[in-house]
Amino acid sequence: MLEVFGAFQGLVTWALFAAGIGLKIFAFVDALRTDTQAFPYAGKRTKGLWLAITGVALAVNVVVLNPLSFLNLIGAVAAVVYLVDVRPAVKQYRPGSSQQNMGPYGPW
Repeated sequence: MLEVFGAFQGLVTWALFAAGIGLKIFAFVDALRTDTQAFPYAGKRTKGLWLAITGVALAVNVVVLNPLSFLNLIGAVAAVVYLVDVRPAVKQYRPGSSQQNMGPYGPW
């Protein structure tokens, strides 16, 4: 019985690690692709700061393999803050993203 629980625990730990690193990679690449001027226009901190925050969170996740460690949890929170708060605010200032004539389900 303990072997089954240990295998399940290992699987859950691996899934949390993969989800955490995927989340942090997505946040870092999105911050990297966003125009530098979009951050001040949206009233957010600078691109360099968000690249540093998400980059350090990603590096810590690569070095510290335990997804439930304190540093990895802080990094996950930082990536979620970027994705939930900063990304939607700067998205409208990206080249090629027009918010004109947009309804709740797309352009009209």
